[in-house]
Amino acid sequence: MFDLRPVGYVIGLLVTTLGVAMLVPMLIDMADGNGHWPVFAVSVFLTCVTGGFLAITCVSGTGTGLSLQQTFLLTTTVWLALPVFGALPFWFGATEARFVDAFFEAMSGLTTTGSTVFSGLDDLPRGLLLWRGLLQWFGGIGIIVVAMVFLPMLKVGGMQIFRTESFEMMGKILPRAAEIATKISAIYFGLTLACVISYLIVGLSPFDALVHALTTMSTGGFSTHDASFGRFSGAAEYVASVFMILASLPFVRYVQLLAGTARPLFRDTQVRDYILLISALVVILTAYRLRVNGDLLEHSVREALFNVTSIISGTGYASVDYQLWGSFPVAVFFLIGLVGGCAGSTCCSVKIFRYQLLIASIRTQIKRIHSPHGIFTPRYGQLPITEEIISSVMAFFVLFLVSLAVLALLLAFTGLDAITAISGAATALANVGPGLGPEIGPSGNFAGLNDGAKWLLIAGMLIGRLELMSVYVLFTISFWRR
Repeated sequence: MFDLRPVGYVIGLLVTTLGVAMLVPMLIDMADGNGHWPVFAVSVFLTCVTGGFLAITCVSGTGTGLSLQQTFLLTTTVWLALPVFGALPFWFGATEARFVDAFFEAMSGLTTTGSTVFSGLDDLPRGLLLWRGLLQWFGGIGIIVVAMVFLPMLKVGGMQIFRTESFEMMGKILPRAAEIATKISAIYFGLTLACVISYLIVGLSPFDALVHALTTMSTGGFSTHDASFGRFSGAAEYVASVFMILASLPFVRYVQLLAGTARPLFRDTQVRDYILLISALVVILTAYRLRVNGDLLEHSVREALFNVTSIISGTGYASVDYQLWGSFPVAVFFLIGLVGGCAGSTCCSVKIFRYQLLIASIRTQIKRIHSPHGIFTPRYGQLPITEEIISSVMAFFVLFLVSLAVLALLLAFTGLDAITAISGAATALANVGPGLGPEIGPSGNFAGLNDGAKWLLIAGMLIGRLELMSVYVLFTISFWRR
């Protein structure tokens, strides 16, 4: 019989931790004297009691390591359970949100998507604004651990190529995962603190600096203002760009760097190609804006750097409505949202390493066509790429495109126009944040969508954040028969 207790125990602990974290925004609201703190008090009680009861009930099942089935189930159910409780302050609080909207916001936060259904952010209690930032920050560290620990072991989407680097875990998962999470969390916290200080130096208020540091390092993109990063300009955009890039790099390289080994970071093909791609895009868009829009050089470079980095990393901040730049930049931003950053980072979307593996495989096939009797092996950096990895990556690409098409069609079926449906599906699966069009574009939000579309986008955010296959496998009969 399938034992759910190990899964329930971990979920219970994480839900309880989430409840304890709600004390921070509660104290902020108490200090502000705005009368909103009881909302968090009630949410803390419900979350901690439920999580604690679940953990205590399931503690007897933690004596053995997690099986493959349990690991898959845990990976998905965690990202379902936490948004339910993370939504409580929105549901009970000053936003007066319906549950679908509260759940949408919490799922967008924990998956670090950054799409929002809330407006009037400038007038919301600071506790709620901080809670949105904390949700994204927790989601960022959570996905790093999932990407470095669970997905390589589960062989999802070619992630097994990082199995050794990601501290391969066999046997008992929980103790090893705790050790890994501690190292990564320390680096994540340190970079977040450095981001806070940098934002303070360039003139952000302490509260804005804190919340935006939380959502920058998580590549989440929630802001404290309706204008998003358009509220700030100049040096703040450069600071944000630097830390979005840092958050997009593999965190295992930071662990190695602190251990005194810098070579892996500088020799990582993901890092090299990611930086080169951002640089090329900034040059192209800067030249376009100088020639077509007649903009000034520094302004063009800054806005191109910030918005390219924001979209390709999946952060989703908007400093301007880049839809006004012209059709070419809009097409560029749509496409780079489907690229993503490096594996093992807080980034989302397809990830640049999969494109590298795809290109390596295509090159090898071309060589085999030219020289049928030759022996050619695709390589990733210095590593040979096995057929298992190539098949896994190909399956991911096909599944991603099919999922994108199906989700777009379903969104259109709910009554959305083609641009909103296609860009909405893309931004949900790639966890980018803003879509295209007047409603969900960089100057809009998702509040006006119908409930059916919101539930579909919620599903898309979850599926995309967990690399598709780890969710889809739960719906196969053969998986549960193992």
